[in-house]
Amino acid sequence: MVTVYDVPPQDLIRVTAQKLKELESIEPPEWAEFVKTGRHVERAPIQEDWWYTRAASVLRKIYVKGPMGSTRLAAEYGGFADRGAKPNRAVRGSRSIARKCLMQLETSGLVQRDRSNGRAISAKGQSLLDNAAKQVYDDMNA
Repeated sequence: MVTVYDVPPQDLIRVTAQKLKELESIEPPEWAEFVKTGRHVERAPIQEDWWYTRAASVLRKIYVKGPMGSTRLAAEYGGFADRGAKPNRAVRGSRSIARKCLMQLETSGLVQRDRSNGRAISAKGQSLLDNAAKQVYDDMNA
């Protein structure tokens, strides 16, 4: 059986984002086209469908790294802020984006609340990712 660990992450996220576009409960908020993804970036994302890519990436991260909340997810998507003459420093990404993605994934049933560790992958989410991994694996070996 093919799992998330057996395929390249970029291809898996691309296929999963296409599957997430079909769900009605996952859609970008109205502010998504103007927002920066963290204080370490200068501009908003250029891709039109970046919200679905981020939601797919969040789902994969929860699958791979276990239960996590919005603060830890924001740290995963952080980077280094340019502080001028001072040395660069690591900063978190946007917690609002992480929180909204988690809420939409929970509404669609792909993640579920864990007791005290934030949110964990649900059986439906694991099935979606494993099916996407199988599709990527078949495309690679075709």
